[in-house]
Amino acid sequence: MLTLLEDKIATPLGPLWVICDEQYQLRAVEWEEHSDRMVQLLNIHYRTGGYQRIAAHNPGGLSDKLRHYFEGDLDIITTLPTATGGTPFQREVWAILRTIPCGQVMHYGQLAEQLGRAGAARAVGAANGSNPVSIVVPCHRVIGRNGTMTGYAGGVQRKEWLLRHEGYLLI
Repeated sequence: MLTLLEDKIATPLGPLWVICDEQYQLRAVEWEEHSDRMVQLLNIHYRTGGYQRIAAHNPGGLSDKLRHYFEGDLDIITTLPTATGGTPFQREVWAILRTIPCGQVMHYGQLAEQLGRAGAARAVGAANGSNPVSIVVPCHRVIGRNGTMTGYAGGVQRKEWLLRHEGYLLI
């Protein structure tokens, strides 16, 4: 059985779950109000009953590092280790997401092209929406082709805040 260590931190956007394994690799980062979605993804990736969640204070220093991100140390998220379930295609999409530089965005079609699957923008969008490690695997950096703020499970207002925080949106 997989043991997951969990902490909840306060952020300017509301409480945030930080969940990692015993090797301190992030398995989930999710807004408290979307806990049901997080549990659903954990159940899909690790089977219902295939893991246990244990409360831990600042496991592996990850909670503090995410706090530093919200305080302005934007590059710190590139140093945080992740380990996710998901299909090979999803993990491929999530790996590309981590290559989008802070302060920049990409649209779904560009992401699909980068994967060598030019016609797969919708599949990329679905994989993006299944990302269990928000912020660290920066799915908020993917926008619609026409610049619209689409498809962020945490809500468009949070997406806009994160992009503003990272220097992409200056409004």
